Amino acid sequence: MRNIWIGVLCLLLTACNSIYLTPNSLDTNALIYTPRGGFTIQRSIKQVMDERGYKTHSGVLKSVKEKNRKDSDVYILTKDIRYAVRMQERKEILRPLWCMFNGFWWWNFEISISDRKIGKEIMSWRGRGCQNSTLRKLNAILDELEMKTPEPQTSQKIRYTKPKTCDVPDIIIQSDN
Repeated sequence: MRNIWIGVLCLLLTACNSIYLTPNSLDTNALIYTPRGGFTIQRSIKQVMDERGYKTHSGVLKSVKEKNRKDSDVYILTKDIRYAVRMQERKEILRPLWCMFNGFWWWNFEISISDRKIGKEIMSWRGRGCQNSTLRKLNAILDELEMKTPEPQTSQKIRYTKPKTCDVPDIIIQSDN
């Protein structure tokens, strides 16, 4: 019976994380949009990305609505921004006993990174945990996401041809390789 209670206690002390990612899909030379503001996890994620050498961008502020509405700021994203990071976090909790040797702060969050070029989410992470262990997991996730060899910066030529019969689509897209 004592072993069951120890097992239950160990399960209660663990942090829960659910991570889905596409390995080798993040070009480290591309521009990444990161939202402004946030609690400590959002600032820490932007700091980790800057320390790793990513080019982060917060968008150009277009307008602000003052009616106490959440997410009322409007930002313009330039066309050269390849990736967008979306972060949602609950207010962090100071847990000096729980996270004593791991950063003192308890974070509960959702993070996703999407590739604007192909229109797909390359990483989705729902988690909670102490500050330092979360940042270690973030670095491990970014290591797996990064492309081993960045994509070439040359543009690909696409040739459009009109079909001769009505049995095929109007436009055929052919890629020259």
